[in-house]
Amino acid sequence: MAVLPKVVSFRAIPERWWIVGAFVACIFLYCPRQANAQNIAAYGIPDSGLARLDFSKMYLDEQSQYSKNVEAKKAKDKQLVDSGLASVFDLGVSNKALEEFNRANSLMNAQKSREAIPHLQKAIAAEPKFVSAHLSLGLAYMDQDDAARAKGEFATAAKLDDKFALSFVNLGLLALTEKDFATAQTQLEHAVTLRPTDAKVLSALAYAQNGNHGYREAMATAQRIHGLEHKGMANVHYVAAACAIELKDFDSAERELTLFLNEDPTNAMAPVARHNLEALVRRKQAATQAATAASSPGAGTAEAKLQTFPNSDRLKAELNAVGGEQQQGAPGCEGCGPSATSPGNANPPSREEALSMPPRLPARMWTLHKTVDEVAIFFSASSHGQMINDLELSDIKIRDDSKSPEKILQMTPQSKLPLRLALVVDTSGSVKDRFTFEKHAAEKFVQKMIRSDMDLGFVVGFATETKVTQDFTADPAELGKGIEQLSNGGGTALFDAVSFACSKLAAYPEHERVARVVIILSDGEDNSSHSSLKQAVEDAETTGVTIYSVSTREDSGPKSDADRVLEVFAERTGGSAMFPGDVLALGKSLDTLRELIRSRYLVAYRPADFEPNGHYRSIQIIAEKAGKPVQIHTRRGYYARRRAVLSPAQDQQD
Repeated sequence: MAVLPKVVSFRAIPERWWIVGAFVACIFLYCPRQANAQNIAAYGIPDSGLARLDFSKMYLDEQSQYSKNVEAKKAKDKQLVDSGLASVFDLGVSNKALEEFNRANSLMNAQKSREAIPHLQKAIAAEPKFVSAHLSLGLAYMDQDDAARAKGEFATAAKLDDKFALSFVNLGLLALTEKDFATAQTQLEHAVTLRPTDAKVLSALAYAQNGNHGYREAMATAQRIHGLEHKGMANVHYVAAACAIELKDFDSAERELTLFLNEDPTNAMAPVARHNLEALVRRKQAATQAATAASSPGAGTAEAKLQTFPNSDRLKAELNAVGGEQQQGAPGCEGCGPSATSPGNANPPSREEALSMPPRLPARMWTLHKTVDEVAIFFSASSHGQMINDLELSDIKIRDDSKSPEKILQMTPQSKLPLRLALVVDTSGSVKDRFTFEKHAAEKFVQKMIRSDMDLGFVVGFATETKVTQDFTADPAELGKGIEQLSNGGGTALFDAVSFACSKLAAYPEHERVARVVIILSDGEDNSSHSSLKQAVEDAETTGVTIYSVSTREDSGPKSDADRVLEVFAERTGGSAMFPGDVLALGKSLDTLRELIRSRYLVAYRPADFEPNGHYRSIQIIAEKAGKPVQIHTRRGYYARRRAVLSPAQDQQD
């Protein structure tokens, strides 16, 4: 198992979007002064600039050839437009504009983009709707490191012809160079709707999805590309492998690396791919051997002697990375830890310590519509430890970024919403003595919690690895069987398990608002994760998941680092941390937890003075009932989405 860190060593890179560093760096090949057809073909990156150069010469040559045959010219024009080589607005431009355009492109080919700019400006002056001239001018500006003007030209081209894919490709590629992966994904998705079978555009989209932490989306895009002719684009399989490793889907990672090496065995990254592929195979063999050893007689004796480490340098470092000591608030139930009470009064986490929007997965919690920003947040209310279940909208006041919302859209009890529940159970050696009792308590919990007519849940067990023993189902009995299948033994990878559960919840397709909840049943220790506590918390915040943690610790001594880990998960996501103290109280705590979850409210609103600038916006909910203050438990706030370059259709909607 010593080689495992090398498999997932992508985590060691400071910024997670550099998982495929060598390949993502190739994005800069889009700049004209660096690009050439051979390199672009080798990396599978769409070369819209070269496509436009080919068009200009071809169209100029053919303009006179077909001038005497109107029907033939119309057919040829249609072919150019359908092939994506020309905008419909380019077909009727004057000879003067074409001459200036071709002079500019000759200069661009000679690496003289500065000299090309005046000619492109003259072409546009002669023909303001000359789409290809706008795009070439944008590339020339890019070559002069003037990204703002380049973006302006690309956006102008997109507004002129929203059916011409290359405009959106260029906007997406420019966003990639700026590491604005959300905008890149939006623009490239639009381009893909126009050119759904263009493997090069799809390849660029996979890069954007990966950078935007849409790992499952990127893997799906890679599969789509694999079904097309994609010679020279094997790198997309390397991207998919990196995404699979992020999701701890090692079987898929092995498959994608194999495809990558089969398609391009001499690639510069082939040696790294072979090394990781070999490590994955050894890891699988080691897991098989461990499972065999665990099932052999006497295996349980060795596991029972495992030493636990509720306080360790590792856990201290993880806690420090998310901000050290957490806010202490009065619990909303007996045995609960701190909650995010009155979040507006707390200092927001630093930009480095919290997630950076936009979200990594298809589930978009904060931005529910493309052109209207809405916030949907869950909260619970209590008074002297008793949950309040009859709050009305008139009983609460909301402050978003210290301002009242522009409009309250909805307030409803969570009991009326579908529940999406992930039960994450610690199966490591540190919980062996009480494991059977914990499973029985968990089975009773899901039987009472899941409503077969509207809820779904799945069961995850984690030790060194994360394993789903029952996938999404509305049948409490099937969930009970999944819990029963959990087997005990191994290390503890809590952070990996939480990240996995959040990703799985967010990836499930929904057509209405739902409540996403993770229940952690663990002692809070972690000695095997490849993710960090900070990353796991960010994954929960990004995907809109609320985490409730129930400690399986048996004693009631001083608070440990492991206890604080469970509190961090709950406090940062608006949930609660519960510490029953012994296995006999576990069942009661789970019953209380069920009431807590069902007693929450959803409030959706449109924030006032919202700006898509990526800044942190605090949330504070104040409530009174019968003239008496009520304690509110919710998350602290969120990061506004970043501004994206809208397509012409979106722009018109605004």
